[in-house]
Amino acid sequence: MNATTDLSFLDRLNPSQREAVEYVDGPSLVIAGAGSGKTMVLTYKIAYLLMSGMRPYHILALTFTNKAAREMKTRVGLLVGDLEASSLWMGTFHSIFNRILRKEAGVFGFTPDYTIYQPSDSKSLVKSILKERNLDEKTYKIGTILNRISEAKNALVTPSEYTQSRETLQRDSNANMPLLHEIYASYCMRCHQANAMDFDDLLLFTYKLFAEYPETCQRYAKRFEYILVDEYQDTNYAQHQILIQLSQLNKKICVVGDDAQSIYSFRGANIENILQFQDLYNGTRLFKLEQNYRSTRNIVGAANSLIEKNTRQIPKKIYSENEDGARISLKHAFSDVEEGEIVSNEISRLVRKEHLKYEQIAILYRTNSQSRIFEEALRKHAIPYRIYGGFSFYDQKLIKDILAYFRLIVNANDEEAFKRIVNYPTRGIGNVTINKVLQAASEHQVGVWQVMQSPRTFGVDVNNGTLSKLNGFYDLIERFRDSHVDAYTLGVRVLKESGIMQEAYKDTSLESKEMQDNLSEVLNGMSTFVSMQRETGDERIYMSDYLSEVALLSDTDDQETEGEDRVTMMTVHSSKGLEFDAVFIVGMEEELFPNQMAMFSQKELEEERRLFYVAITRAKNRCYLSCAKSRYRFGQMDFYQPSRFLKEIDAKYINDDSKTALPGFTSRKDFSMPLFKKAPAFSPAPQPASMKRINVHQDKESTTLETALINNQLCSVGTMVEHDRFGVGEIKAFSGTPDNVTATILFQNVGEKKLLLKYAKLNIMQ
Repeated sequence: MNATTDLSFLDRLNPSQREAVEYVDGPSLVIAGAGSGKTMVLTYKIAYLLMSGMRPYHILALTFTNKAAREMKTRVGLLVGDLEASSLWMGTFHSIFNRILRKEAGVFGFTPDYTIYQPSDSKSLVKSILKERNLDEKTYKIGTILNRISEAKNALVTPSEYTQSRETLQRDSNANMPLLHEIYASYCMRCHQANAMDFDDLLLFTYKLFAEYPETCQRYAKRFEYILVDEYQDTNYAQHQILIQLSQLNKKICVVGDDAQSIYSFRGANIENILQFQDLYNGTRLFKLEQNYRSTRNIVGAANSLIEKNTRQIPKKIYSENEDGARISLKHAFSDVEEGEIVSNEISRLVRKEHLKYEQIAILYRTNSQSRIFEEALRKHAIPYRIYGGFSFYDQKLIKDILAYFRLIVNANDEEAFKRIVNYPTRGIGNVTINKVLQAASEHQVGVWQVMQSPRTFGVDVNNGTLSKLNGFYDLIERFRDSHVDAYTLGVRVLKESGIMQEAYKDTSLESKEMQDNLSEVLNGMSTFVSMQRETGDERIYMSDYLSEVALLSDTDDQETEGEDRVTMMTVHSSKGLEFDAVFIVGMEEELFPNQMAMFSQKELEEERRLFYVAITRAKNRCYLSCAKSRYRFGQMDFYQPSRFLKEIDAKYINDDSKTALPGFTSRKDFSMPLFKKAPAFSPAPQPASMKRINVHQDKESTTLETALINNQLCSVGTMVEHDRFGVGEIKAFSGTPDNVTATILFQNVGEKKLLLKYAKLNIMQ
C-alpha cells in the first residue's frame, strides 16, 4: 500500500505496538498483556489502514461492548476525521450481525423489521409455554431453561439437532426436565411466528445464513477486506465459526486479546479460540505487547509469578518501566468481620494520609454475596461506596423478598410486604385474588391481615381452592408470629418453612448457587447481630430489633450519584478493563477463591488463576490481598485455609502481615490450621438457658474488678485474647458484678469493644 496521509502519529507507539499496527498483509495475533495499550493499537491500526488507502466500508471491527466500539470510533475520528470513522463497520458482534440480518433474514421467513427480544421477553414467552403445557415452574425453572436454550444456540445446535442428541436428552432427564427439547422447539417456533429474534439468534442465524447460502457469505467476505477483533479470548464457538466464514477469502484478520485474561467460560467463552489461532491460520504473525504502562514493577512481577503456573497459555513476559512501588500487602484476619474492618481502616488511612480519593480505590470479591460484610464496615466508617454493575446487598430482589417475610411477621398489616411475598415462592395466589383482598381491606377500613384472618367475612369472593391457599399462607405467617425466639433462629425457620431454601437447592445452576450464597449471607448477618447483641449485653435480639438494624444499614439517603467520590465495590469479573490506584482483593481462601467448583478440575482452576491475575493487574500503585481464618456460612462458623494462589506469588513481591506485629500486639498465629467444613446446619444461635431479657447490672452496682475467668482460666488487665470475629485484642479493664463481668478490650483492627464475658467468644492467647 502507498501511504496517502501523514503517518507521524505512529511515532507515539513503542516498537512492538508499531510492528503490530503496520503488519496488514495476512493473519495476525496480537497478545496484549494487561495495561499494554491494546485499544491504542487497534485504533491506530484502523487509522493506518484508512490512511493507506482502504475504504472504511471494507473494514470490519468487532468489539464486545458498545462502549468499546464508541471509544474506538471516537479515537479513529480524531486521527482520520469523523466522516471516515462513521463509515466503518464497527460495533459489537450482535450489532453488526443484526445489521446484516436486517437485509438478509428474509431467506428464513423474517421481515426486515423483526423484533429483538430482550431477556424479559424471552422469560415471558417461556413462562407462557410452560403454562400451556401445564408444566410446573418449580420443576422447569425458567432461568435454567433459558440458559440451556442459550447454550444450544451458541453451540449452533438447532432444536432438531438438540432432539437428536442422546447425551443432551439424558442430561435434561437427569435434571427432571425431560421435555426441555420440546420447550426449545416451541420457543423457536413462537419467536418465528412473532417475527422476533433473541440475542443468541443474531449469532445462530448469521452462521446459518453464511453456511446455507455460500454466495451471500462470499459477498460479505469480499466486502470485508480486513477484519479486526477485540478481546478475542472472550469469543464463543458461534462467534469463532462466523469469523472463519468471513475471513475465508482474504484471510486478512487481526485478533487482539490476552489468553491470561480469559475469564468468561461461564458465558460460553472458549480460550482454545485464541490458543489455536496460529494453527487455524497458516502463516499467522504473532505480536506480543509486553510492556505494562499501568502498574508498578512489584505488581507486574507478582502477577507474572502467579500466571506462569498455568500450563495452557501463550508464553510472554510482561514488564513495567514504572517505579518499583510498594510490595503487595497480604493481610490475615481472624474472621470475615475483622476483614471488613481491616479493609475499611486501610481505606481511611489511604484517604487521610496518602491523600487518595475514594474513587481511586476498589474492593474486588469473587462473589456478589461477599459485599454485605464490606458494605456494613464501610457504612460504619462513613466511607461512601457504590456497587459497580450490580445492586447493594440489601437492594437485591431476593433479599427484599426475605425481609418482606420478616416485616410481615413483625407487622402483619404491612401491606407492601404482604403484596411482595403472598405468592413467593409461588403458591398459586394470583394478582386477581391479591387485589380482592386489598380491596376488601380498603372498603372495610381494616388492615390486610384482618381480612386474611377471615376472607369470606369481608366479602373476598374466591373459590374453595384459592381460599385454602390464602388460609395456608395466613397460618404460615401466624406460626412465625407466635415464635418467641431470637432473630437468627426465627430467620432459619422462615427460610426453611416458606420454601425459599428448597427453591435455592433445587438444582446446581449458577443462578441457584448465587441464591444459596445470598441466603447464607442473610443468616450470617442475623447470627452476627444476635451474637454481638448478647456479647455486649444488649437485650434487643428479636426480629423487630434486627429489622431496625437493617433499616439503618440500608438507608438510601446517600445513594450513588454520578460523579461522586466513592469507593468502588464489584466482583472480579466486573472489574476487567478497569484500573484503580489501590485495589483490595478480599476473601482469598480455599473454596472461595479459587471457588469450590474449581477444586477438582485443572481447567477450571487455571481459569480461577487467570481471574486472580486480572484482579491483581487492575492495580496501578497499591494492591492488597486479604484472607480470613473463619467465615460464617448459614450462620455457623467454618474455618478456611488461605488460598493456594497466595503461595504461588513469589514471596519477594509480598509483605505478609502474619510475619510482623503491630505495636502493642503479638504476632499473628499460624493460619495453616486443618481445614474442615460443615454441611449447612441450622442450629439456633448460642443463647442463655432462659430467653428473659438481659440486664447486665441487675440489682447490684457496677464495680471495677482486677481479674476474671475466661474459659475457666484466670486473666487480668493486659491479657491478650482472641475473639472469633474481632481477632486479637488486649484487655484494658473489667467492670460489672461477679455474675456479669464486662471486659473492655482493645482489638487490633476493630478498636475498643465492651463484651459480657459469659457470652463473649474469647480465648486467652498462649
